[in-house]
Amino acid sequence: MNIAITAAPVRKTIRVNAGQKRAFEVFTAGMGRWWPKSHTINTSPLKEVIVEPRAGGRWYERGEDGGECAWGHVLAWDPPSRVVLAWQISGKWKFDPELLTEVEVRFTAEGENATLVELEHRHLDRFGADAEAVRKSIDSPGGWGGILEHFAAAVAA
Repeated sequence: MNIAITAAPVRKTIRVNAGQKRAFEVFTAGMGRWWPKSHTINTSPLKEVIVEPRAGGRWYERGEDGGECAWGHVLAWDPPSRVVLAWQISGKWKFDPELLTEVEVRFTAEGENATLVELEHRHLDRFGADAEAVRKSIDSPGGWGGILEHFAAAVAA
C-alpha cells in the first residue's frame, strides 16, 4: 500500500492595531518597509520588496545595486480582505519558475482599529525532497511568525 505524505501547511495568525484597509495596504504596498533585510535571495543587499497590485502582478525584490530577483506573482488580489501570492522560491532559496506554492493572507476586520491577519503557506509538498526542511524553516521564529511581527510593528508605526 502506497501512502502519500504531504507536508502540512504553515499557518500563522496575528492581530494588528489598524483597520482592515490599512493592514492590507501596509502588507502589500508597504512590504518593502517591513520585510526583514536578511530575507533576500539577491546577491546585492535588499533595498525593497514589491508586490504589483493586481492578479498576475509580479512579486519581487530589488537590491541596492538595482538588480531584481523574482519571488513569484499575485494569484488573487481582493483588497482589503485577501491576497494570494505564488511563492516560487525553491528549497535552495533560488527563484524557480517551475515551482509554485501559495501564500494566502486574509485580513478580517475586528473593529475600527483592529484586524486579524491569517497567513497560510500551502502546497509545501511541491518542494519535493526539500519539503520538510523548508517547512521547518518557514515555521521557525525567523520564518513567517517573525516576518508577521515585523509587519505588525510597521502597521503600528
